[in-house]
Amino acid sequence: TGSGQQSVTGVEASDDANSYWRIRGKSDGSCQRGTPVKCGQAIRLTHVNTGKNLHTHHFPSPLSNNQEVSAFGDDGEGDDLDIWIVQCSGTYWEREDAVRFKHIGTEVFLSITGEQYGHPIRGQREVHGMPTANHHNYWKAMEGVFIKPSMDPAKHDEL
Repeated sequence: TGSGQQSVTGVEASDDANSYWRIRGKSDGSCQRGTPVKCGQAIRLTHVNTGKNLHTHHFPSPLSNNQEVSAFGDDGEGDDLDIWIVQCSGTYWEREDAVRFKHIGTEVFLSITGEQYGHPIRGQREVHGMPTANHHNYWKAMEGVFIKPSMDPAKHDEL
């Protein structure tokens, strides 16, 4: 059922090599490596192994009947339904922060609850979009490459 696009699922293990996503800017905007991600910034999340973007649209999800979240596009190029807003409490998304991702096009929050798939992806949880902010839509980066921002050259005081 659903759109027929690639499913996005969640697993308990934080070191699952198939769980890595790269943060990118909107297709018409830049997101330079090492630049902090601002709270309220629009981003795309591109799956490292497949090159597909985290995507949602108005299809019901198969298990919870919330909104389907899928992987869409090729080599990081998809469409306007791949754009999410980072919601966090400070100025920037800090390494240890739990954040929310709100979809620009449909205004749902990226969420995961307890619904688990059977065959062929037994034990993997359904990732879906929910219309309200709640405890099911907090996400935290557990591992990855974190690049420390460069020093502002205007404030550099060495010769």
